[in-house]
Amino acid sequence: MQPPPSELLEPTFADNSPRSRLIAGMLLALCDKSFAAVSVADVVRLARVSKRTFYEHFETREACYLATYEAVSSALLARIEQAAVLELPVSARLMAAAQAYLSALQEVPPLARTFFLEIQLAGPDALAARRAVHQRFADVLRELVRKGKNAGADVRALGPDMAVAIVGAINELLMVRIEQGRLGELTQLQAAVVELFEALLREPEQSEVL
Repeated sequence: MQPPPSELLEPTFADNSPRSRLIAGMLLALCDKSFAAVSVADVVRLARVSKRTFYEHFETREACYLATYEAVSSALLARIEQAAVLELPVSARLMAAAQAYLSALQEVPPLARTFFLEIQLAGPDALAARRAVHQRFADVLRELVRKGKNAGADVRALGPDMAVAIVGAINELLMVRIEQGRLGELTQLQAAVVELFEALLREPEQSEVL
């Protein structure tokens, strides 16, 4: 098995089970090709397993792709959670979380492209998986804010609908950069992401009257 293209993906490569090897094979294939161009033969070659093994774990190429998307998303969310250290002020935790998310995506540009743009064309199951990941991201943000508020931070609670809206706004910013081919500039969005958070979490009495 080739080495992972990013430290973000090390947990996936550490598990040598056939299923994890297939997910790792899909990851490596996606680093070289678009999802539309990736074949089962590409995946099994990189995973160093047989096609029979592939179909023992995944019914279709799309199912393997979705499992890969979920594995990468879990790694991303874990990195965000690790960066959001409780001892830091809320603003610093938000800055760290934004930096962790954006830098992880920037480390592996082909995966940012496929999991933000191509997944929207991969069918209804892919869209459902995308919505589920966005909800998990929203839950992580709500927990980050809840901990800060419990620690005395002067911020409003983050409701479930607003958390989903924030995730949508962040992903729209990312998609614009990705569509423009500016994959090396994703971390430059950090200030805008933090500004969005701070504007929405400011208590009403602190807000400026328009």
